[in-house]
Parts: sequence; C-alpha cells; structure tokens
Amino acid sequence: MSLDQEYMELVLDQNQEPIHAKFHYKDNFNFGYDVVDEIAKRHPEKRAMVYQDIHGNVKEFTFKDISEQSNVAANILKAKGVKKGDYVMLLMKRRYQYWFLVVACHKLGAIAIPTSHMVTGEDIAERVDKASIKAVICAADKHVCQSVIEAKKYAKTEFLTFTGDFPYEGLDYFWEMEGQVEKNLDRVDTKVEDPMLLYFTSGTTGSPKGVLHNYSYPLAHIMTAKYWHGCIDGGLHFTIADTGWAKSAWGKLYGQWFCECAIVVYDYDTFIAHEILDILQKFKVTSFCAPPTIYNYLLRVQVENYDLSSVREYVTAGEAMPKEIAKEFRRRVGIQIREGFGQTETTLITANFTFTKGIREGVGFASPLYDLLLVDSKDQEVKRGEVGELVIRPTKENQIPLGIFYNYFQDEERYKEIWKNGLYHTKDKMYQDEDGSYHFTSRNDDVIKSSGYRIGPSEVEDIVHRHPAVGEVAVTGYPDPTRGQLIKATIVLKEGFTGDRKLVNEIRNFVKSQVASYKIPRMIEFVEEIPKTTSGKINRVAIRQMDLEKLEQNR
Repeated sequence: MSLDQEYMELVLDQNQEPIHAKFHYKDNFNFGYDVVDEIAKRHPEKRAMVYQDIHGNVKEFTFKDISEQSNVAANILKAKGVKKGDYVMLLMKRRYQYWFLVVACHKLGAIAIPTSHMVTGEDIAERVDKASIKAVICAADKHVCQSVIEAKKYAKTEFLTFTGDFPYEGLDYFWEMEGQVEKNLDRVDTKVEDPMLLYFTSGTTGSPKGVLHNYSYPLAHIMTAKYWHGCIDGGLHFTIADTGWAKSAWGKLYGQWFCECAIVVYDYDTFIAHEILDILQKFKVTSFCAPPTIYNYLLRVQVENYDLSSVREYVTAGEAMPKEIAKEFRRRVGIQIREGFGQTETTLITANFTFTKGIREGVGFASPLYDLLLVDSKDQEVKRGEVGELVIRPTKENQIPLGIFYNYFQDEERYKEIWKNGLYHTKDKMYQDEDGSYHFTSRNDDVIKSSGYRIGPSEVEDIVHRHPAVGEVAVTGYPDPTRGQLIKATIVLKEGFTGDRKLVNEIRNFVKSQVASYKIPRMIEFVEEIPKTTSGKINRVAIRQMDLEKLEQNR
C-alpha cells in the first residue's frame, strides 16, 4: 500500500460529501520522518527530484539523497544553535538545496519561512523583527545576498545569515560543516498542532499577513497532487513556481512525494517559453501546472512542434483562465487544461478533479475535504447561479478543516474576522452553475463598483481577450467622480498591432457586442507589460496604485 493510501483513506461517493472522518494520521505526524525517510527506507533509489540549471546542468536526487541531506542540514542547524520552535527564513529561489533545507526544518521542529527572492533588505528586516527569526538562508545570488546583508543594518534583532548553495562574500556558507556532521538524525518530537510553515503573503492593504500552517498541512495536499495534478507513482510532475510562493508547497513537495512522484525543478531567472517546453519534452514530464499567463506564453511559440506525448495532465490556478486560451491550448495540444482554486491560507478548495465527470469551465467542483457555501454580505446562502462570497463551513463545530491555516501570525483580530459567524471567509466571489461547478468572478477587493453595478474583472477580461489583437489584459476600476469607478482595460497587444484610437474603438465595440453596456471598458491603455506578482498573477493592486499616483500628479 502506498503512503498516500496509508495516511488518507479516501472514499469518494457520487455526491462528493466532505470526508474529514476518513482521515487517519498519527498525532506526531512529521512529513520529513514519516514520508521522506519512510520512502527512503522502502525504495532508497527511487527518483525524487530532477533538477536543471540555466546552463543545462542536470542533477537527479533519490529519496535516499533527500533523506540524508536533510539530516545533514538539520544537524548543521542544530550545531548553529537552531532548535525546535525557532524561525528560519529560506530565500533559495529554485536552488535544489531548498528541498534539503525545508525538510530539515520540518524534522528539527523549526518553522520554515519560504520567502520570495524579490524582497528588499527592509522587507527582510521587518520579518526578522516581527518573528524574531533565528537564521536566514539564501541563494548565492548577488541581489538576494545584498538584500540579506542590507537587512542586517535595518533589523533590531540579531540573526544568523548563510548562503545555501555557494559561498558569498559577507555571508557564511551553510554547508561548510557538511563533512563534520552525521547523516543520521535522532527524531525530534513534533505534534501535528505545532507550527511548521509561515508564509508572509501580501494583501491589498497594510503589511503582509503571516499565514501559519501546522504539521497536518501536507496531508491535505494528497488531494492536490493525486486528484488534481494527476500525479502518479513513478511519474514526474512540473509546477512553475518559485520556492518563496505557497504554490511551491502545492506542486513541488508534499502531495507529489506522498504519491511517490518525482518533481522537476528548473532553476531559471527569466521565463522563456520554449525553455519550459524543452523541459517538458526532455524529461518526459507526466503532469504540468502553471498559471494562465504561462499557458498564454506557451501558445505564442510553436507548441505543437514539441513532443509532449508524455504529459497526461495540464492544470492551472492563481487567476481565472481566459476561455480563449483554454480553447486554443486544447485545439493545438489536444488536452483540456483543468482549473483549480485555493489560497495561501488553504490547500485546494475547488477543482476539475481527475474523478469528476467531464471538465467544466470555471474552477471546478468542491474538494471532498471541504463543505462550501456561497453567501451574501449577511452570511446567508445565495441561490444557485447567484454570485456570493465563497466560505468554508466546518463539518464539526469549532474544528478547523484539514489544510486550512490555524492563525495569522501575531494578528488574532484579523484571524477572528476571517472566521466570522463560524465560517471561513475566502473573500473571493463566485457563482455555482446548475451542474455544481464553481466560477470565479473576483476578489472582494477587486470588485469594480460602477454606477451602482458590481462587476468582476475576470468576466470582462474574458471578453476582451477574445479580440484578435489582445495578447494580455487586466481589468481594474479607475476612480471617477460620477460613476464611482470606470472600467479600465490595461492591454498588451499581440505582435503586428498598433495601439491607436482606431483600435481602442474597435475593442470597445467588440466588447459592446457581447456584454451589457455597463461592463464596457470606458478606458483602454496599451502597455508593454502588465504588472505581475512574483507568482505570475496579474497585480491589479499595482495597476490601481499607478493610476492613483498619476491622478495625484495631474492635480
């Protein structure tokens, strides 16, 4: 019996009822010992990771390698004074050593803080002081190292600093003690309720939220990997994600290794579409996950010229998938992209799963892990077909469902707010079609309020994207004294098109022919590039902020 079956006895009936009662795991479950080390004992030479850097150098690691190297890393951390309950920040980009380090933190009982390499010195210092971080381990990248060195000037808290792949002047080299410590590690006693991961995730206002997950978190990602990604024993899964983003935990670690499926790590700095296709073809990847933007770029090269016959599953999340991209990808590649939805605070909430009958448009059906509702502003359930906020209802009173974070770091008030009336509020707007599939419309914060109407940006983006001149589009609200907000479309044009007044009118008339008049973009701006978050999502907050700054300058 495989590990995913041992730790999660799934019984999926036709109604897809919540199955919390079907989960069985030990109170002291620890992913490092009970999954990585266990697979290493059973199948020491089984492939766990295929790594390639931008120069084409390839390394393969077995589960035995991951087990031993994570023990070495844990012993080095211990020798440096890091112990259970300490916080360790990991700024490792896509370096393969990240996987040794994060598993080492889990084994040691230290709380890992995976962090984007895009943070500044001030960002790092703020997090160090807030969480009393004991150590920061970073990739030996000039920008990242300089940010860490700079953070030492700003932070009030003293902290250890290391590079986790190569030496770099001004920082200690983490693996310098590698030959002096053992590859064995005495088990540290951890409980499933103990903190394991801390993600600082940006919101639309204020400082980043600290999202805390405990040791039960990896278990919920069996659903992510096995029943959404379609990971298979002995397969090879490739998720496009930097290690500082929670999507890396979704697609490059927990669920995949539970399924004894290896992961692909491509260590690049600049995204180039044909390089991703080269990876898929070269390593015979079996399942692939990327945000919609990536699929859009893949379609701009001759995707059909690559041998992608090994890829059985394509999935996407992060933002709404434009229908035109999904349709074109299926036409040219022959496989339907299956959408999913979740948050840094959760695991996979909805998806077009491998076991659902047919693939629906939208973000799919409720995960069997969760009891979902769509509610209005008073937390009353809305009718089928009406837009409401997606909330999760615990199946047992006061019991946090598996995979849902257990607190915001040092922010109990914010946590109470998100659990208002006994419901977990995602702050995401959706509607459910007659078949039960969910369709994302917007974040609460992204809803455009214009002339008394509430408009979700994704529904307008989907229409604008159908115009043959449009390569990418982001729809946001623009301040207007009469309407409250105007609908603005920020557009990157395809090659060969010119962003003139004639094209503006053409796009506006195109949208007008397909939607109600109040959904037509009153403003259209052509740009070279749309702002993105480090995880590849459209950064609507940045667009709105730039618009506000321009307004201030023109006053």
